[in-house]
Amino acid sequence: MRPAFIFTFTLLLIELLDELVYGAQSAALPAIRSDLQLSYEQIGVLLSLPYLVGSAIEPALSLLLIALGQSFLALLLAFVLMFPASGAFVSLSQATLMDLNPARHDQLMARWTLFGSIGVVGGSLLLSGALVWLGSWRPLYLAFAVLMVGLVLATLVQPHPRPGAGGEQATFGGGVRATLRALRSPTILRWLVLLDLADLMGDVLLEFVALYFVDVVALSGAGAALAVTTLSVAGLLGNILVIPLLERISGLVYLRASALVIFALYALLLLVPVVALKFALLAAIGLSAAGWHAVLRGRLYSAMPNQSGISMAVSSVWGVATGLIPGLLGFVAEAYGLPWTMALLALGPLGLIVLLPRKR
Repeated sequence: MRPAFIFTFTLLLIELLDELVYGAQSAALPAIRSDLQLSYEQIGVLLSLPYLVGSAIEPALSLLLIALGQSFLALLLAFVLMFPASGAFVSLSQATLMDLNPARHDQLMARWTLFGSIGVVGGSLLLSGALVWLGSWRPLYLAFAVLMVGLVLATLVQPHPRPGAGGEQATFGGGVRATLRALRSPTILRWLVLLDLADLMGDVLLEFVALYFVDVVALSGAGAALAVTTLSVAGLLGNILVIPLLERISGLVYLRASALVIFALYALLLLVPVVALKFALLAAIGLSAAGWHAVLRGRLYSAMPNQSGISMAVSSVWGVATGLIPGLLGFVAEAYGLPWTMALLALGPLGLIVLLPRKR
């Protein structure tokens, strides 16, 4: 029991460190743009291209996970390839976590998301400290690299608990066929689309909010970092509260209600001129959107029981197309202005209102 707990906790730490880097990146974007003289188009490419490359690599890793079975070798492969493809590193860790308790996908994803929120908050705070005391974002990124290497080494020396019977056993070719079948399933496609729509009020908003507060609201870089921190801390609080909430009510009921609330809050955020009110609305959005990714990702895993590797492969193949979204938003900002890009993010809650299943 204890080795399994330690291994589960280590998988959650992987997500925490990944989001620590991501939170710092979002807050550092204005400083990076200033240092490197980047345009909105270049920022869009910067946000899209690494995701596209990772999405191209991850399906093969997912299918190798299936071919190798639920083994230490499969996870070791993800760790070895972590440096060129950290997305695969994190995704394989998530898939492994889902296999440890297939009956509680929503609850496990809620805890995974909570650790990610802690990382996002910590990343933005560390970035603020690095800018104040070190004058640059670069030393912080070096420290993240060292921490990641340490986490990999710590994981490799642990025993790798095997999940119980019923794990997916298939060949590489069988995995390819299963992935293609899943991509033709209307149910699977619905969950994939919903995940991308929810992400507009999640990672995509987090990526653009600092630029919005600098270029549209006319705050300093420190003010932009505060906006990222506000959104992140509110999301963290929401992710803490959503864990007991999901034990009491259906995740879909929660998603429908919160989508209506967030659509109204986000419209007000873009329209009101008072900076303090914008921060308050941003916090309310972060609080209300907590749990979106956890519930939807959990439902995707549940729609493919005992097929976590297939689920990851499907998400990665789908991500080759949807990874273009930040890039397209960057081009819209360059051509028509950042306010138009921010307005397009309202399609997230609106899409959830329209497309969420009515049952359960």
